[in-house]
Amino acid sequence: MVDDAGRIDFCTLGMFIIDEIEFPPPKPPVTNILGGAGTWSALGARLFAPPPKSTAVGWIVDCGSDFPSELRETIAQWKTGAVLRETPNRLTTRGWNGYGDNEHRAFRYTTPKLRLDHSALIDTPLLWSKSFHLICSPSRCIDLVENILALRGSSDALRATDLPIFIWEPVPDLCTPEELTNCFKALRVVDVVSPNHSELGAFFGKGTDGEDHVDYRLIESLCSKWLQSGIGKDKQGSIVLRAGKDGCLVARQGFQKWLPAYHKSAEKVVDPTGGGNSFLGGLAIGLVNGNAAPGAGRLEEAAMWGSISASLAIEQVGMPELSQNAHGEMWNGTNVEERLSEFKERLEIYVQP
Repeated sequence: MVDDAGRIDFCTLGMFIIDEIEFPPPKPPVTNILGGAGTWSALGARLFAPPPKSTAVGWIVDCGSDFPSELRETIAQWKTGAVLRETPNRLTTRGWNGYGDNEHRAFRYTTPKLRLDHSALIDTPLLWSKSFHLICSPSRCIDLVENILALRGSSDALRATDLPIFIWEPVPDLCTPEELTNCFKALRVVDVVSPNHSELGAFFGKGTDGEDHVDYRLIESLCSKWLQSGIGKDKQGSIVLRAGKDGCLVARQGFQKWLPAYHKSAEKVVDPTGGGNSFLGGLAIGLVNGNAAPGAGRLEEAAMWGSISASLAIEQVGMPELSQNAHGEMWNGTNVEERLSEFKERLEIYVQP
C-alpha cells in the first residue's frame, strides 16, 4: 500500500482517446483533442484537486507513435498522477465524433482501441486508489471489481476502511433488457451506479424522455427497482442518475433527491461531450474528500461536486482552459470552489420537480 505522499484518491479505467470532432457546415472541424471517458473523468476529478492534491488523480494514457507533443504538455500542466505508457509499435487510440441536426451524434474509432483492465494497475500506485471509475458492461464490471480486490488482497481480509469505492458507469450499448439480470448482479458489487436517464430506461425497455423534461416519476420508479434489488455488498449503495439539463437524482435506501444542472441556459452549453464522465470524476472526489458525514449527506454533496465538474466540461469544445491568478487556479476563468458555493446557495431555494 502507498503512503500519503503517493496517495491516489481516484483512478479511472476509462480509455484515453484523441478526438476529431466534425460539426455541421460552416463550422470547421477540430482535431487532436484530448478525449475519451478516462480523460474526461480524470478532468472532472482534477478540477477539485489543485496541486499538490492533483497527483492523487490517477489515470492511464497509452501514447502511440503518433502522440502529439502538445497533448503531452497539456497533461503535464495538470500535474496529475497519470501513468503514461509508451506504445511505439501502435497508433494512439483515436475517435471521430460527428454532430448533426437535433443533437444527433455519431462516433467511430479511426484506429484500433486499447481497452484497459485490472492488469494495467499492477505495479502502479493506482491499484491502491480510494475510488475507481469503471465504464463497462455489467459482466465486465463484476470481473473488474473481483480482480481489483484480488490484486489488493482478499476483500475478507481487508478492513472496511481499506476497501475502495467502486463507481460504475454502464456502457450504453449494453443497457438492454437482455442485460438486466446481469445488471442486478453487477449492482451488488459496486458502491455507486450512475447511468444517464436513457441508459436506465433502456435496461427496462422504457423511454424516459418527457415532452419538455425527463419523466421524473418513471425514473424514480425504475431507480426504486434497483434499490430494492440491492446495490452494494450490504445493500447500502447508491444511485446517481444523470439527466442532462434536468440535473441528477441521488438515491439510496430511504433517501432520494433531485439536484438541478448548474447551467440554467442552453446557450452556456457549447459541446456536451465528456459532461457525464466529468460528473463522475467530481462525484468520486466528493465521496472521498467531501466535508459532509458519510451517507446521504456525503452523496448529495458529492453530486454537487459532479455537477460543477460537468458544467466546466461542456462550456467549450475540448478541455476547459487552466490558468493561474493571485487567488490560485482558474478553469475557464472560474474559481471552482466559488462556483460550488454559488451552486449551494441556489440549491437552498430549489423546488423539487
